[in-house]
Amino acid sequence: MDVKCINPFMAAIKNVFKTMLNLDIQFGKPQIKTQEAISHDVSGIIGLSGEVVGAVIVSFPKFSAIRIASTFAGVSLSDTDDDFADAIGELANMIAGNAKKDLDGLNIMISTPSVVIGSGHEVKNSKAVPRLIIPCSCVMGSFVVEVGMKKVCRPASEVVEKTTELTI
Repeated sequence: MDVKCINPFMAAIKNVFKTMLNLDIQFGKPQIKTQEAISHDVSGIIGLSGEVVGAVIVSFPKFSAIRIASTFAGVSLSDTDDDFADAIGELANMIAGNAKKDLDGLNIMISTPSVVIGSGHEVKNSKAVPRLIIPCSCVMGSFVVEVGMKKVCRPASEVVEKTTELTI
């Protein structure tokens, strides 16, 4: 992954949290994820496809996730509320979508968010697409954003077009 691609994600995190939650974000030093030791309680996951493959994962400790999701939704939420998972997924979606527009004309599609809730879960790292960890903190707690993306030789749309042509 080209480290220059990380700046759009950092700008997106800062923009989404300031605009949607009125929170200022402080960043730790981004680093390559080399081991699975980091575990989380709540993760919003967005898949990336098109001219890249990969994922954006926004992971929180439970306490931070509840506070941030409640602020985002404008109501008090618990981790068992349906709106809780929706809020976490939408935050991940907004971060990925904001970053996507600043990734130098790459044709990137983002998936519908998936949310994993469970104490101490790990989102495994693909050896083919390593991830960069961006540590983040605000007054409501800490969290990390993991970004892994790799350019592919051909856009996924070309592959789909070629494989769906049938001759009868």
